[in-house]
Amino acid sequence: MTHHDQSLVTAPLLSVENLQAWYGKSHILHGVTLTVGQGEIVSLLGRNGAGRSTLLKSIMGAVTTKGAVRLSGRDLAGQRPHKIAHAGIGYVPESRDIFPDLTVRENLILGQKPGGAGLWSMEDIFDLFPVLRTRADTRAGVLSGGEQQMLTICRTLIGDPDLIMIDEPTEGLAPKMVAAVGQLLERIAARGVSILLVEQKLVIALDISHRLYVMGHGEIVFEGTPQALLDAPEVRAEWLEV
Repeated sequence: MTHHDQSLVTAPLLSVENLQAWYGKSHILHGVTLTVGQGEIVSLLGRNGAGRSTLLKSIMGAVTTKGAVRLSGRDLAGQRPHKIAHAGIGYVPESRDIFPDLTVRENLILGQKPGGAGLWSMEDIFDLFPVLRTRADTRAGVLSGGEQQMLTICRTLIGDPDLIMIDEPTEGLAPKMVAAVGQLLERIAARGVSILLVEQKLVIALDISHRLYVMGHGEIVFEGTPQALLDAPEVRAEWLEV
């Protein structure tokens, strides 16, 4: 090991190295490198079209890529999405894909890992987000947008991932629900599940993230703590502000 290698104790859970991605012939990601530690909330910021959603899809194996994607040291690059999910990465896309005609409880059951209980039981999920307990036997289609978002996150969680990637969870939600999603994510991370978050709202990202990356034109243009981003008005002006 060279002197600058991280020790095994602090080795990141997720490590993405020099990731490139294409949609057909369009080259979207140009060598993205990032890490997410155990129980860490890391946010990806940037304008629409910066490549953030593509990065999540690339990690998930849904896009043609070149480069390394490692989870706990195991290279997953080039694997099929279901294999990557099985390895321990949960993915919550921007479209809240719940089953509207099934109850909240039935939606959660569908998310469970086959062949036995994982870290998260149905009770754990209800403790984490009590609103779902009160709506357990309600059809998911009648929940509010915010409740549906919570259900989608919880359904992914009950599948026992080590890391959850969530694309724009607060999009279109009322301010009260935005705060509730933020609290839910903090509770999940406090139990050791890592979170990689694509977020448009700077305030929520600064509030709950341990570290932030800013993307622009398919590359990382900034990495640092929330405080470091607050101290870098030029980065915010060039890459985030409309």
